[in-house]
This record gives sequence, C-alpha cells and structure tokens, in this order.
Amino acid sequence: MSNSLNHLGKEKSPYLQQHAYNPVDWYPWGEEAFTKAEKENKPVFLSIGYSTCHWCHVMEKESFEDGKIAEMMNDVFVSIKVDREERPDIDNVYMTVCQMLAGRGGWPLTIIMTPDKKPFFAGTYFPKDNRMGNIGMRGLITKIKDLWNSKHDDILKSAEDISHSLVMNTTPRISKEIDEGIFDKAFEELSNSFDSEHGGFGTSPKFPTAHNLFFLLRYWKRRGVDEALAMVEKTLHEIRKGGIFDHIGFGFHRYSTDREWIVPHFEKMLYDQAMLTIAYIEAYQATKNDFYKTTAEEIITYVLRDMTSAGGGFYSAEDADSENKEGKFYVWSEKEIRTLPGNDAELIIKIFNVESTGNWIDHIHQSSDLTNILHINKDTEELSKELNLSQEEIYNKISSAREKLFAYRNNRIHPFKDKKILTDWNSLMISALAKASVAFENPDYLIPAEKSIDFILGKMKTPDGKLLHRYHDGEALLNASIDDYTYLIAALLDLYEASFNYEHLANAIELNEELIKHFWDERDGGFFFTPDYAEKLIIRSKEIYDGAIPSGNSIALLNLIRLARITGNYSYENKVFKTINVFSRNIFSTPSAYTQTLTTLDFVYGPSYEVVFCGGKEDDDTKELLQTLNNYFIPDKVVVLNAVDDDKIKTIAPFVKNQVQIQNKATAYVCVNNACKQPVTSKKELEKLLGEI
Repeated sequence: MSNSLNHLGKEKSPYLQQHAYNPVDWYPWGEEAFTKAEKENKPVFLSIGYSTCHWCHVMEKESFEDGKIAEMMNDVFVSIKVDREERPDIDNVYMTVCQMLAGRGGWPLTIIMTPDKKPFFAGTYFPKDNRMGNIGMRGLITKIKDLWNSKHDDILKSAEDISHSLVMNTTPRISKEIDEGIFDKAFEELSNSFDSEHGGFGTSPKFPTAHNLFFLLRYWKRRGVDEALAMVEKTLHEIRKGGIFDHIGFGFHRYSTDREWIVPHFEKMLYDQAMLTIAYIEAYQATKNDFYKTTAEEIITYVLRDMTSAGGGFYSAEDADSENKEGKFYVWSEKEIRTLPGNDAELIIKIFNVESTGNWIDHIHQSSDLTNILHINKDTEELSKELNLSQEEIYNKISSAREKLFAYRNNRIHPFKDKKILTDWNSLMISALAKASVAFENPDYLIPAEKSIDFILGKMKTPDGKLLHRYHDGEALLNASIDDYTYLIAALLDLYEASFNYEHLANAIELNEELIKHFWDERDGGFFFTPDYAEKLIIRSKEIYDGAIPSGNSIALLNLIRLARITGNYSYENKVFKTINVFSRNIFSTPSAYTQTLTTLDFVYGPSYEVVFCGGKEDDDTKELLQTLNNYFIPDKVVVLNAVDDDKIKTIAPFVKNQVQIQNKATAYVCVNNACKQPVTSKKELEKLLGEI
C-alpha cells in the first residue's frame, strides 16, 4: 500500500476510500480520467466492486497493493474505480457486457475499454499471476499492451462491434401476448431446479432469492398446488437452520457456497435482510406458523441494532472479512465455547454442531484454525426428544446461550460496516417494517420506518425535487435510478396501508409522476434505468431481469397496478400492459428469471381485491375490521381508509365518497375483480366474506 493518496482521496464512497492509498493511480469515473486516456492514447482499466465484496478485497491485496503490478497498470492504462452500489447505472451496462463476452458476471468486475467508453475485454477476478490455465494480472497487462500497440485498429473495430451487439442484445423485443400459462411454466422451471433435500434452487453457490418465494406463495394461492407452499417452507426452514443465518447476532449472510446452506459468503447486505423479512412475513400470513414470525423479528432486531444510523437511515452492508480473514468474526472453536462462563457448553456444542476439528476452512489462507460455522440440523422438536427437555426449555436454553455467545463475540474486532445510505435499499427495509407492523400487530415497527422515510425525503432530494441515490458522511449525491424511485414509491404505498397517513399516498403519486416524466419510454414502453437528465453512457438500458434484487421495471409494474386501483387512474394500468408487452420475449424465454414481474401479473390477472374501510381511524371497531383483514394472506389487494374525520383521501380516491358507514359502525367494502360484495360491519361477517376468497 502506498503512503500517498491517488485520485480517489476526495471521494465519499467507502469502497473508493478503501483504494485511495493503492499504488495504482486510480481515478473516479469522470471526464478527467477519460480525457487523460484520450490524450495519452491509453486503454481504460475499469474495476467495479463494492466495500463488502470479499473477492474485491482479495484482488486488491494480491494486485492493486502490489507495487510492481501497479507500476505496470499505471504505464499501460488509465485506471478507474467504481462503487457499484453508488453507480448501479455504470455497473448495469458493463455487467451486461461481461455476461455477453465472458458468459458470466460477478464482482470484482473488470472491463478494459477505449477512451470513448467502448469495451473490448471483460472478466471478473484475476489473480496476480497465471493460475491453472487462467491468465493473471501480470500476463493480462502485458497482453493488452502488446495488442493495443500492434493491433490498435482491430481493437477499435472490436469495441465498436461489441457496443453495437450490446445495443441489439439489450433492446427488448415483443413476442406473443402473455397469458396465465406463464405461471405454470415458471412453476415447472422452479420445480425442476428445486433442491428437495435442502431447499432453495440449484446446487452451489445458492442464494435465498426471496422473489422466487413471493411468486411460489402466490402460485400456491392461485392454483392450490401444495407443492409450491412446501418449496417455500422447506427453503425458509433450511436457511434459518443453516450457517447462512447468523445464529448469534441474527440476520442473513449473502449466499451459501455449498448446497446445504452451511458455509456462507459472510457479508451481510441490507437488501437481503429486507427481502427475507418480507418472505418470512408472507409465509407467516399464509401458514400462521410462529417460526416465520420469530425469524422475521430476529432479522429486524439485527437491522435496528446494527444497521441503523442515528438519523434514521439504514446502512448498506457489513463485510465478510475481519482482521484480513473471511468469516473470522463469526466462527467458533470448541475450546472457545468451553471457556465461556456457565454450564451450557455441551448444549451449545450439540445444538450448533460444533466439532473439535472444526467445520470451516479459510480457503484463502489455507487453514481451518479448528473453527466452526454454527448451524442447526435438528428442529426443537427433535432436540426436545433427544435431550429429554420440553421445547420451551430448549428454546430458553438456546436464547440464554446465544446471549452469552453474543456478549463474548461483541468483544472481537468487528467487520467493516459500509455506512452509506442508499435510497433503494432503505426503501426495501421500510416496506419490510411496514408489512411487519401490519402482520404482527406491532405499531412499534412503524417508528423506524417513518424515520427512514423522513430521512430520505428530507435529505435525499435536490432543491427542484429530484430524488438522489446515495447519502454518506453528510453528503447526498448521484442521480436516482429507476430502482430508487420505484422502491421508494412501493415503500410509501406499504406505509400508507400500515398507517393510513394520507401524506404517504400523496408522496407516492407525486414520485410516480416524476418517474413517468423522466424514465418512461414513450415510443416503445417500459422504463429506462436512468432518467433523461442523467449522464449518457454507451447505452440507455431497460431492465426487467430480477437478479439479486427485483428489477426496477418489475416494481414499477406493481406500483402502477396498485395506484390504478387506488386512484381509478387507469392510464397507469395501460402502462402496465405496454411494459409487459415490450418485455414479453424476455419473460417467455425463462419465466423463472422474472418472478417479481410474475407477482405483478398475478395481480393483473386476478383475482385481485380493493378493500375500503369507512370509520374513525382510531376507533376500536375500525381497528378490529382492519386486523381481521390482515389475518389473511391476500397479497393482490389494495386497502384504503375513508376516515370519517378526514376528507383528504377523497381527493386521491374520489370513488370512496359513496362508501360510508352503515348505522354509524365501521364498515368494510370488498370488491373482487371489479365486482363489489355487500358491505359488512362486523368481524364475523368480514371473516365469512374473506373465507370465500
């Protein structure tokens, strides 16, 4: 590591700051770097990663902190570092390039391109030296230097061809009209990849992929296929028992490197916490199994304790590494556990599968240190029989032991925490908290949700009302993408249905109009990833693929259908159909890759529901009817409160003016697929009505 700063020294991004003292002469993305590359006739080495990315750290230690490699890079390239979490627009474009050229993607993302931003080489992690037939950084730099000097015109032509192919490959093409058979096709694909022994999809690495579970729950409700619900339950049970879950501090690690969910990639991402919380909430609503409620509450405990700023924003992530070793903060030796005070060592060792020889190998440092990843392979019922203790006693002992382990672990050196606050990921967490407050009858969850919304709307907008993407160290910056807008609109809608605060609904509509104004493709339909006022990249992409998080277009579709049903503005619904048509070829090709979009289609095809309550917001009979509705798993619905003491909602949803109280009692109006049922005024009547749904 160099003692002097490179050009990243003034950047706010924690990831860029991590590289500010590399001997590589890194530049941030900007005109200065590209002007230098053009002036000196050098290719651009673009490296994209994020602060809690384990393999990004490995590549930095091996190559970017190596003086000789840095000297070679500085001689051949103008080098640019990008934080993918700050600039998802850049990452989105060049990750598509990598998948197109290399057949796979991931981070660190390595792109080599011309000074006019056109790529001609792409890959991910490269070791310092050649390894097992794969080129290393030393060889790559030498090869690019030779080609740039000897076959310069060929490289420029290749970059032009790749850029043209990128445009063609990312232009959506309309196929045939989508029908309800798409649900069956998606279910069949998920069934074929489902791991019936361990839950989840595929073999390894395995990601929880919460939006697959959202779709399966809706498919179960739509088709009555018990296998779909069983797939959800198996997955949620297995990941909660596995090492991918932090049994001591709670929260989920990003993914599992093995089929059994035991060995995780240890970083913790805010978006995973939010989406898995929602998955457990929905499973609880569908089954009423308290296991799901408890797990959702544990995830929320972790986020509110460890990932929440004083101002109310939620931090982005925690690193996989501490003390330069992956997972060191999270793993345990048998010896450590036996030295803890109390007499719980044998129980901990048995419950959490601790082995004297360890079950975790740090592959980077080629050592095991006799450490263990805590995981459970038996549920409390099995343990109860085996240990001759009641399930309540087992639970209490586990809780007591966990508290001791947590206190002990808290004295270790903690992993790095990325404290930047992102609008899209915060919005996901707000939605999770809003849904938890409703499903668990816990209004306390609304407090941090409201605080985060206030933070975003107060700190992360420009003076002229445009949304910003990132806040860190007192600075809000960077144009918001479609994800920021759509996730925030969804969060506001979820908060409205949890609190019936009119302002949330009004703000959602206002932001949705901004989204349409600056992101909507008037010619073909669908929303662009970036606004019309953003920096021009080599393409202006439109994305529907649901990857680690759902695509902005898939969330936009769900927002539009919800807003159409609340406001009666069916121009929103027209945009839904136009967007589905423009992406129909993509969806038809592999529907299981678009499961969040399919949840919107589930809403569109119905049955879907509009429920209006008329009564006093704080009246007991209104609350009783609301809670009766919330006891049911009815995902495809909108809920509006026509409060007797507040007329504001009528300005947004004028149709509710005719939905009034009957005999001065709180009254529920339920409409199904544009047909309205008789209004009801009692819990019993509403239960009967909902039981027919």
